[in-house]
Amino acid sequence: MLLNLQKPLVFFDLETTGVNVGHDHIVEICLHKVNPDQSSETRVYRVRPVDAEGNTLHIPEFTTAIHGISDADVADKPSFKELAPEIAAFIGDADLAGYNSNKFDVPLLVEEFLRAGYPFDLKTRRLIDVQNIFHKMEQRTLKAAYRFYCHKELENAHSADADTLATYEVLMAQLDRYQDAEYTAPDGKVSKPVVNDVEQLSRFSRANQWADLAGHIAFDEKGREVFNFGKHKGKTLEQVFEHEPAYYDWMMKADFPLSTKALLTEVWTRMRNKKLNDLKLHFGQ
Repeated sequence: MLLNLQKPLVFFDLETTGVNVGHDHIVEICLHKVNPDQSSETRVYRVRPVDAEGNTLHIPEFTTAIHGISDADVADKPSFKELAPEIAAFIGDADLAGYNSNKFDVPLLVEEFLRAGYPFDLKTRRLIDVQNIFHKMEQRTLKAAYRFYCHKELENAHSADADTLATYEVLMAQLDRYQDAEYTAPDGKVSKPVVNDVEQLSRFSRANQWADLAGHIAFDEKGREVFNFGKHKGKTLEQVFEHEPAYYDWMMKADFPLSTKALLTEVWTRMRNKKLNDLKLHFGQ
């Protein structure tokens, strides 16, 4: 099947310094343009991330572990501001397509153009997000999973007893289906994680390494609790509480889940106890 196009469609993907659109930067961009006559052209650019003053930014080690691009790989590459005219000219008036692009890639691409002071208008462009098509057509509901794995229709869906028993059946079917099946993690590590072991299933089915249940607090690569939202995103709780103790008070009074507040108190208490122990050591007590 050929794409039915009235104007070019550019498929693109970004590798970045992180996942915060307002803070992070592009370190690599691949653009694959398909024209109405079905001819195509691909361009790949490595990009040196810079701040507003043009200073080169560090690519965090945990993102390098994912995409393999380090500071050394982009040290002699142009910044996005230098590449903006060429990238914009290549895209032209094309529509855009990507995977999870509406949520991340498109916003960050526009952000980079704005930082560069280069106009890039989305008003006349149509955006295709292949991930959204995938998720809508291959629904991730229990009913869909029951049909896929157990080859049966789930009757009385959304009743607690039917859903509970169906979930049990789905897990048993997954153990059969994925026995000895290999999984490749984002870091390239290959394993056979779907085994009849609760501990391993728990680790594999955990979507993210959140420190709290709500996902407001995450762990960094060193296992430290870091904020996953707001103005302090990416900073450790201890770092923020040390320099801005009022932030702890604000969170405790704000509408955060009790489980999150319990974690905040745990970190706050840990910091306080450490200070007391340091004082005792200092004064020889």
